[in-house]
Amino acid sequence: MADTPDLTRDHVDLEDTQVTRRYFATFQAIIGHLGRVAAQFEAEGSLTRTEVEVLGRHLIGLGLTFRALANKYHMAGRIDGPLPGKLTFDHTESGFPVHAELMQMASDAAQAGKHLKNMPGPDELKAQMVREIVGNLTIPTRLQFAMSQRLYYEELVRGDLFWPQMHPDAVWLGNLAEGREPRRRYLLHWAVYDSLQNIPTIYLMDVEDTGRTALPKDQERWPEVQAHLSAQAVAGLKLVTIATGFDRDFDDLHPKRLRRFHVGPMYSHSYTRQTGPLREVLEDAKAPPGQDWALAWTVEDLVSERVETEKAGWFSSVEREIFALDPFGGRGADLGATRMERAIILPQRPFQVLAERNPPGFGDVRKFVVSDGGRVLSYR
Repeated sequence: MADTPDLTRDHVDLEDTQVTRRYFATFQAIIGHLGRVAAQFEAEGSLTRTEVEVLGRHLIGLGLTFRALANKYHMAGRIDGPLPGKLTFDHTESGFPVHAELMQMASDAAQAGKHLKNMPGPDELKAQMVREIVGNLTIPTRLQFAMSQRLYYEELVRGDLFWPQMHPDAVWLGNLAEGREPRRRYLLHWAVYDSLQNIPTIYLMDVEDTGRTALPKDQERWPEVQAHLSAQAVAGLKLVTIATGFDRDFDDLHPKRLRRFHVGPMYSHSYTRQTGPLREVLEDAKAPPGQDWALAWTVEDLVSERVETEKAGWFSSVEREIFALDPFGGRGADLGATRMERAIILPQRPFQVLAERNPPGFGDVRKFVVSDGGRVLSYR
């Protein structure tokens, strides 16, 4: 029997308080730039306004998740004992916190109200800090920890975070007048924090609905669709496998396009130990804190090429989608998609080193460069 791989071998705890805070500050800045990248795709016409809004909601949720975790671990390394714990992240593959961190956060969210009920309020905690500083001339470390935990639970109660699994939702796009009855068009979207890759993954599916009842209002189909898509949100599954299975399982739902957005990995000379050209680029760039990073952004895209009709019983037939696979270099079957687009987002100094070194394999990778002022410039 083959040995089970140890998925924790690449996991590392952040021990130092300042290092932990810089890690979260870096991620907050990176996530803030992703909205501008999505807006660039919209300006070029590769994403619609609706698609950008959907992606934006998931990215905002991701930012709120990092803000919550930043509060949770704000005092990491300052208090002896098991609390407040240390952030565990994947330093050789993704650069993101490990999946278990978000699972624990989801568990904490279920009990956040109870924690807040038993905690002193912010004003009371601040007053206690002042009394300890003035009266005892000591740093109120444990009170600061209590405040950080209160802020953490408050974020969880407010909600709208990026959870380990974001259940499918539907956005109505309009009707297509074909045949006797119009077809309803929906953009289905869902997301997961992939447990193997430790990166956020977002799915968008364009669907035509020929059912009698509008899909989101259909008490039979909609729960089945949500369960089906959630179960298929696995990075190891090819898009053509996901779309074909969906097409076969739901005769009156027709998937016309399926996209998968991989937000990551994140590379940093300060935090991660990935191998390859980007590691060397960041090492040579010697960028200051906050600019020592690069984030991969990959989009897999599967498009329906045509429709074929097949019999379903004696007197009826159903439509089946035939998906276009990448025709170049025989990669279609291996890729399981029509195309894949790779991009990387990075600050100016690492980009300059990347352009100078021009390592193999980056010729077809699009570069989004973040200026010192926060503008995002695009280079092919």
